[in-house]
Amino acid sequence: MKSVRAVIFHAPCGDSPLERLVEAAQRANAVDLVNRLQSVGCHAVDFVTSPKAADAVPPETMPLLCNSDAEFHFGDTLRRLIESHQPDGLLYFGSGSGALLEAGQIARLAAFAQNADRGGLFNNFYSCDYAAIARPKDLIPLALPAIDNALGFAMADAGLPCHALPRDRSTQCDIDTPIDLLLLHRTTSGGSCLQSYLSDAMPSHPTIDAVLPLLTNRAAVVALAGRVNPVIWSHFEREVACRTSAYVEGRGMRSAGTPHIPLLAAAVREDAGRTFFRRLARAADAAIIDSRVLLAQHGVLPEKTDRFSSDWFRPASIGDSLWREFTEQAAAAEIPVLLGGHSLVSGGLYLLADACWKGSELPRRLHPDPYPWEEAQT
Repeated sequence: MKSVRAVIFHAPCGDSPLERLVEAAQRANAVDLVNRLQSVGCHAVDFVTSPKAADAVPPETMPLLCNSDAEFHFGDTLRRLIESHQPDGLLYFGSGSGALLEAGQIARLAAFAQNADRGGLFNNFYSCDYAAIARPKDLIPLALPAIDNALGFAMADAGLPCHALPRDRSTQCDIDTPIDLLLLHRTTSGGSCLQSYLSDAMPSHPTIDAVLPLLTNRAAVVALAGRVNPVIWSHFEREVACRTSAYVEGRGMRSAGTPHIPLLAAAVREDAGRTFFRRLARAADAAIIDSRVLLAQHGVLPEKTDRFSSDWFRPASIGDSLWREFTEQAAAAEIPVLLGGHSLVSGGLYLLADACWKGSELPRRLHPDPYPWEEAQT
């Protein structure tokens, strides 16, 4: 019987209230992950974090693997773990990933890691949050990336077979920002530890209650901007009543760097979004915006405290002048705006499509069913 080991990587956040909120939710999600892993027979679970977050270690995990380097390197740490334990198969999770995975789905990941000849199975090949890896010793000689997003690229470039799970709410949802928590809370999604934490800790958000009703309004237009995947956009459009438009750019920003400056991002940076939001208000009734791709300076983002404060429309807490001015313009926009990261326009769209119907008396299905031609001809 081949051995399968699981590892959960947890990156500590800063000390601002919203950063503490996200980190505590990731810890709760990690506990839920460990429980589901053990329920399918995967009892060898490592939890990798820094000494700063030692109190985050979930129960029933293997001894803490601390990283005390000044700069954490995902690939180097993963390689050391594989060299140390020599597992036949490996399940990798970020502590914010897999919140909507059920035990049966985790069992299928473990079966791939145990039974496939080699290679990886990713929730998102282009930006990995979790993965199953068969014959992980193949990774030892590779130039593994500093962050997990690019793990699929590193394996594919080395000639290892790579596969992706279907895009749906369980594979695309990742706890990365406070907005992710807001949507998980609104849809009561996730494990028991995570939901218990969110029910006590979730702060109110200034625009979510204005955006959600528009998603069930047939006359409304809602704009999406940023790293929107066409498959997810298609699902979102089927599930909501409003019409949608999308301004898609910057995909692969973190996993595969590019020297190009996205067109919309250049327009936004010219005046910190003043013209952008005026024009957006003439084109749509609400907007869901991946702000990271619009505001990253040559791929570099400010500290999480600035990004999270922007998501929650708290410009006074933002040190970066561009992000502060952009957030002020978003708050003053004539239409309600949701700001977030890549997860908002990926897994977040699945959750928004669920959350908007809670308490609504409109029919859930708003699109006609395809006609069963084959049945009609018999």
